Amino acid sequence: MNHPWIVYLTAYLGVRIHRARTAPTRGASAVEWVIITAIIAGVALGLATLIKSLVEQKQSEIQGSFGGGGGTGGNP
Repeated sequence: MNHPWIVYLTAYLGVRIHRARTAPTRGASAVEWVIITAIIAGVALGLATLIKSLVEQKQSEIQGSFGGGGGTGGNP
């Protein structure tokens, strides 16, 4: 395993791995915050839409059970 290409690739990969492990992570941190915020916003928007549709469905069921609302004030 003393072929020049193997020695070169081993040294090259060792340097690249060392750089990757010691690189500052401030930039990656900002990107991670943006991704996390986008995911949370998407989930919140989805839940708000789901809750709105469920409330509107129940509202129409309640209105249907009272004959559309309005009435005689409780007197038949």
